[in-house]
Amino acid sequence: MSTATPLVYLKLLLVALFWGGTWIAGRVAVQEASPHAIASWRFFFAALLLGALTLKRDGCPHWTLRDWLKLASLGLTGVFLYNVCFLNALTAVEAGRGALVVAFIPALIALADWLLFGVRMTAKRALGVVLAMSGCLIVVTRGDLARLLGTGLGYGEWMLLGTAVSWTAYTLSSRSYARRFSPLTMTFGGCLCGWLMLTTAALVEGSLFAVTRISWPAIASIAFLGLFGTAFAFTWYSEGINRVGSTKAAAFINLVP
Repeated sequence: MSTATPLVYLKLLLVALFWGGTWIAGRVAVQEASPHAIASWRFFFAALLLGALTLKRDGCPHWTLRDWLKLASLGLTGVFLYNVCFLNALTAVEAGRGALVVAFIPALIALADWLLFGVRMTAKRALGVVLAMSGCLIVVTRGDLARLLGTGLGYGEWMLLGTAVSWTAYTLSSRSYARRFSPLTMTFGGCLCGWLMLTTAALVEGSLFAVTRISWPAIASIAFLGLFGTAFAFTWYSEGINRVGSTKAAAFINLVP
């Protein structure tokens, strides 16, 4: 793992800023278009920019079948599943409440490190995990924990939990692939694979080209999601994982709400 620099931490701060904006932009966009269509166009813009940057900086990538499978796993978890959960959640819950659940992600990563990779679970870390889980449950149940035993969670709440689980899987996969790919190349490959999945879903749904009838604020929101919330933020987050580790990089997600 490389030595961290102040620039790395600055980029992670900007990642939190951009991802905070995605909850607002996503909420605006889902009022006018299908979540699948929005996500497809989001990653279309992102893949175009990332592809151009990859060609300029690293040249044309030569990926093996095994490489494509790794990139497809990133596309499945961090692009397809995350965005399906993220945008569908925003059709049912307000952006501010939804953003609070992302604070659960660092705790999930710490828990996965302990259970799957044997990372030592200190008392302070365990306390943080318990507090984060408690906070997440309070948010998704609106403070009524009895809902877990009674009426249960609603559609939006399950989608919010899905965003946390899928992004945790993406973060852990990105860490394991960091030796094979540069942050930029890995982000481009994951976005490209995820875009293909989302586009297929939007075509099957018949919503892909319905975005031509949406307003300029919604179009601007999708552009923000693609360029700042994805192209820059995903690349810098992957760089942060490579430079300071997944747990420290994910800790910046707590700033998103």
